[in-house]
Amino acid sequence: MNIADVKRNAFAMPLTSPAFPTGPYRFKNREFLIVTYRTDPDALRAVVPEPLQIANALVKYEFIRMPDSTGFGDYTESGQVIPVTFNGVAGGYVHSMYLNDEAPIAGGRELWGFPKKLASPKLTVETDTLLGTLDYGSVRVATATMGYKHTALDIDKVKAGMLAPNYLLKIIPHVDGTARICELVQYFLEDVTVKGAWTGPAALELAHHALAPVAKLPVLEVLSGTHILTDMTLGMGSVIHDYLA
Repeated sequence: MNIADVKRNAFAMPLTSPAFPTGPYRFKNREFLIVTYRTDPDALRAVVPEPLQIANALVKYEFIRMPDSTGFGDYTESGQVIPVTFNGVAGGYVHSMYLNDEAPIAGGRELWGFPKKLASPKLTVETDTLLGTLDYGSVRVATATMGYKHTALDIDKVKAGMLAPNYLLKIIPHVDGTARICELVQYFLEDVTVKGAWTGPAALELAHHALAPVAKLPVLEVLSGTHILTDMTLGMGSVIHDYLA
């Protein structure tokens, strides 16, 4: 393969069989279980990078079921999103993500900078309960439960919340081990259709694990549970701060 062919064909690694295809990435029947909880503000300040500002001492713990996504297939993920502001605009900083599919791990990290690691999350319905679990290896590190579809939510308000900006810290190392890319990235969800949204009694339990440290943002008080079913497109990102400039 000559230099011109490399330049023309190079999109993602490996060169001749990329781990993920080019976008856009559309998700159908994407299902969320979100438990919002109050945590230690000092713990938040230790993990949220400037110039983002902590909006309050809250965390949104999410389980997301994606049965139909273009390019990435069928998978589930789980993680923590922290409400923040950037230049006075409210949004969410994606702090941690754990999922069970290599293609979106590679694509998410390399394209946007999603902080993704391989694990075993699940989102299921057990009789009258929506259940989210996260196992890292054989260790259960997160369990969320919510009463199934107890009370319908205002779909317009839910959609407005989903259209807020999201932020990521994209880090890609140089061949010598130093940082080659270290950027604050902003992205949006696009073409969002909310098919249903509900709330109900919710609970969340986090366990300490050296390599899946979700419990470093401890649960002090569970404030709400939200269940959402939606179609949406994951928009591409833009760099809003370059830490190496």
